[in-house]
Amino acid sequence: MTRKTTAAKAATAAAKKAAGKKDAEKKASEKKAADKKAGAKKTKAGKAPDAKAPAGTTAVPETAPPPQPLPPDMEIAVSPAVDAADRERLLSGTHHAPHSVLGAHPVPGGVVFRVFRPYARAVTVVSGGVTVELHDDGDGFFSGLLPLREVPAYRLLVTYESAVQETEDAYRFLPTLGELDLHLIAEGRHEELWTVLGAHPMTHQGVAGTRFTVWAPNARGVRVAGGFNFWDGTGFPLRSLGSTGVWELFVPGIGDGELYKFEITRPDGSKTLRADPMARRTEVPPATSSIVTSSAYEWGDARWLERRAEVPAHRAPLSVYEVHLPSWRPGLTYRELADQLPAYVKDLGFTHVELMPVAEHPFGPSWGYQVTGFYAPTARLGTPDDFRYLVDALHRAGIGVIMDWVPAHFPRDEWALAEFDGRPLYEHEDPLRAAHPDWGTLEFDFGRREVRNFLVANALYWCEEFHIDGLRVDAVASMLYLDYSREPGQWTPNEHGGRENLDAVAFLQEMNATVYRRVPGVVTIAEESTAWDGVTRATHHKGPSGFGGLGFGLKWNMGWMHDSLAYMSHDPVHRRHHHHEMTFSMVYAYSENYVLPISHDEVVHGKRSLVSKMPGDWWQQRAGLRAYLGFMWAHPGKQLLFMGQEFAQGAEWSEAHGPDWWLLDPHYGAEADHRGVRDLVRDLNTVYGHTPALWRCDTEPSGFRWVTGDAAEDNVFAFLRYDADGSPLLAVSHFAPVVRHDYQIGVPDDVPAWHEAVNTDAGRYGGGDVVHPDPVKPEPQGRHGFPASVRLTLPPLATVWLRPA
Repeated sequence: MTRKTTAAKAATAAAKKAAGKKDAEKKASEKKAADKKAGAKKTKAGKAPDAKAPAGTTAVPETAPPPQPLPPDMEIAVSPAVDAADRERLLSGTHHAPHSVLGAHPVPGGVVFRVFRPYARAVTVVSGGVTVELHDDGDGFFSGLLPLREVPAYRLLVTYESAVQETEDAYRFLPTLGELDLHLIAEGRHEELWTVLGAHPMTHQGVAGTRFTVWAPNARGVRVAGGFNFWDGTGFPLRSLGSTGVWELFVPGIGDGELYKFEITRPDGSKTLRADPMARRTEVPPATSSIVTSSAYEWGDARWLERRAEVPAHRAPLSVYEVHLPSWRPGLTYRELADQLPAYVKDLGFTHVELMPVAEHPFGPSWGYQVTGFYAPTARLGTPDDFRYLVDALHRAGIGVIMDWVPAHFPRDEWALAEFDGRPLYEHEDPLRAAHPDWGTLEFDFGRREVRNFLVANALYWCEEFHIDGLRVDAVASMLYLDYSREPGQWTPNEHGGRENLDAVAFLQEMNATVYRRVPGVVTIAEESTAWDGVTRATHHKGPSGFGGLGFGLKWNMGWMHDSLAYMSHDPVHRRHHHHEMTFSMVYAYSENYVLPISHDEVVHGKRSLVSKMPGDWWQQRAGLRAYLGFMWAHPGKQLLFMGQEFAQGAEWSEAHGPDWWLLDPHYGAEADHRGVRDLVRDLNTVYGHTPALWRCDTEPSGFRWVTGDAAEDNVFAFLRYDADGSPLLAVSHFAPVVRHDYQIGVPDDVPAWHEAVNTDAGRYGGGDVVHPDPVKPEPQGRHGFPASVRLTLPPLATVWLRPA
């Protein structure tokens, strides 16, 4: 005998009420007998974990028309319950197509409704004023067959132990991603990946909710768990969108602020709860949940964005203040930093700030260089919109924002990217290629198109969503070489037998080309410590090695940094033996577009602060630091200085307490010593910004000429910098602790007089005040290959800049 549910009977009776009470009673009697004979038994749902209904409960007026029943002669009774195989897959979290089973579906004889709500006591379908209770099939499954012509507009009334939830059915909705999005994801070419993957509040088919999507091609099943379902994702399985490896579910009734993770069933059947790789907001560490978010921020930097693309970065003044935001002023939020940082940086004349990584990271002492949330600004300092507020404030103050970006590697945290869906996914499948030998992290698989897409889109995300003006790419050398920090036998040559990581080369070229194409005015900067050919060459121009350029705009000059700091660390009496350490940089100065970096890496872990690297007593240390900064600002290349070094902090930097601001307290006895160095940095930036000779031809040999690069016995370096129109600036650095009188320096004969623009020995900087207040006139006596010369009194441990008077 055919079995019909109570729900189907109830719906039929309601629809045929006009046919008469007698007919309805007859059908009820027949149904009762059929159920009894079939041995139908109603099971009891499990107990809800909380008396409250899950989040997402909404009440809306019932506007849908009543469902239209089938004529009696078209009724064909079928069992509506989920079959055993689907039931088991749903319970075990291994169903690829839950929407094909759950929800409402036309079948012979009407429309079948199936709902999977663990812990529910009862589920009722509500449509157009008609309410029909579904049959409890056990284990959280409810079903019913209604004799309707088509699927009606409906909602669910879910009864828990002591609460009732009226909600939309998540399994009645069509997929939220279109064919083009899926095609681009599969091809690894979706340049706005953050708009389609992750959690996005939206209105879908007229209903407000959140779309959850995640790439997990090796998963046997994916469910979403969060505060809205008491962290039990059993009843919220995602569907697989074909061969793309993308899983998707639209959950109605939830929005901004909801916490969530993805519960992934691995290929071996085990389960793992993972943060969303595309999460755009996270909990504050050490908590690890992702947070549903959308932005309501209104930008005020349109003028800045319009102007930043007017001049390429390598032909414009670029003086960078490097900042670790959590420790610059410990305890300040993004918005509180916005009240202080822009004004401070602007006052000192820096053109840009460089933020050490702001993407979310679990371990604070990693300084952000071990990222787990590549699309989320760290929640330690506020929300994503709070970070937007800080960037906006810097732009409105005329300060560009460069951000350290870390696409080389990621940590092994079990809730993050490592073996995300049970197998190597973001990391290389070869363990030798995956494990980073220095940091205990995992390297990205740059050869996998979806991984490249994840990273290229991430670069665009920061530039487009947060208006970042530059990306300083960390650890490029570790990406470029297969044998980086590896011994023989620990790496496999590329297809040509070489040590170059061809996948990483292709990724960096694609990233740079895409960023420069899509975001005018943005600059990319490589932290690359080797002599790789063509780091800042265009990607379509091949070099001697046969590779196209990597396509970066600028490159950190690690060689200059290492050599010049080594020179400065020597006692002045020995510096004549190391003179080449200050001149060698000019041998290769025009091989790339360079930045001269005095970064955080040089003032931590026993390396001492910048002033403490200088030999001698406190006066000599400060004088040496001032002379070095003057040399650095005059040398071809852009400048970068880490926070705290601008006022000669004596202690190494620590992320735990940040710069020693108390050194600038007027009540501190040596405050003038530190303030003097900061005043010098301000003046160097001011004169630099107003002197095109110091930056317009940074990357052109015509912008530089040695006056004397071989005065090793005197510890003197002198050179000219030129603007494009030939306007010169003369820089003379003297790294000996003595005064040299009437020191003859060759100069061009077409400058009638020279005026001192900067003298690092000036009394206001804490120096001995051996200065040249009056214009210096050249003599017709030639020197150093020039037709004229000037006689200067060189201050001890000082750099002097002179411009045409």
